[in-house]
Amino acid sequence: MMRLPWFEYRAPQTLAEAARILAGEGANAMLIAGGTDLLPNMKRRQMAPKLLVSLSAIAELKKNGQFYGAGLTLTQIVNSKAPAALTQAAHQVATVHLRNMGTLGGNLCLDTRCNYYNQNYEWRKAIDFCLKKDGDICWVATASKRCVAASSTDCAPALLALGASVKLVSSGNEREISLEQFYNNDGIDYLKKRADEIVTEIRIPPVARSTYWKLRRRGAFDFPVLGVAAAMTDNGVRIALGAVASRPFLVEQANKFLLDKTLTDEVIAEAAKLVASRAKPMDNADLDLYWRKDVAGEFARYALRELRGDDMREVRLRIARQVL
Repeated sequence: MMRLPWFEYRAPQTLAEAARILAGEGANAMLIAGGTDLLPNMKRRQMAPKLLVSLSAIAELKKNGQFYGAGLTLTQIVNSKAPAALTQAAHQVATVHLRNMGTLGGNLCLDTRCNYYNQNYEWRKAIDFCLKKDGDICWVATASKRCVAASSTDCAPALLALGASVKLVSSGNEREISLEQFYNNDGIDYLKKRADEIVTEIRIPPVARSTYWKLRRRGAFDFPVLGVAAAMTDNGVRIALGAVASRPFLVEQANKFLLDKTLTDEVIAEAAKLVASRAKPMDNADLDLYWRKDVAGEFARYALRELRGDDMREVRLRIARQVL
């Protein structure tokens, strides 16, 4: 049995109190919301904070109106009036039990994953650890000077396609940035959020239609090995990819190609090729990486057809194993 390391626990009642604790404790403290990612990491000794600062009692983080509070559970997002891409993404995260605990903000900040990292301490010690934790070499790309662990969030690519922004609050300061600016393409330093900042809310501009398609080995409960989101916005169609790099990202070449174009079969086919060309999966997750790259184009085709208005329910059930 893997046990948690010893830690102190505080449960502030307000956002200002939580920010003050973070500022005072520095590197010793970590935030916890649902804990569905952090606690398993602590059991595997990938993280060992001396203090956990709970966000669960802060009502300010659970608002659902003009914006979505980062403390809303994924189940609450599924049952909300959020755009389809976001509700579909949230619905495909883990199981209903974990969606009842996991939060929107937590999913955006989800740790990157790798077959060599997401193991227990003894297993990682046996291979002399890896670059992401305690070692000095990336076992996926041994010549690489950076960690190539993959982004594993479902909600981020959906929100990227939707053009979302996030609000970050620290003691005495706050800022709002686009979600695209929130991520680094680095498996270790994957967030541009400072350690003393708290994600408080997510803002989504109006969209006409949107969708999210997820590839995973097990249909009921698994991390993504590919996520494709698409949205029809005032600035044209936007496609975003997840789980094929250390960050979720917009497929700019495909998005530029789709600008002012009608989604004919020919246009969709060409856009799908551009999406597949930008997918750069590594051999650090489930399923063959070359097949995953090809499937990125097929999933982009499904997403764009759904945006066009095609009935994709049968395909979604067969391929993505999701009932809408």
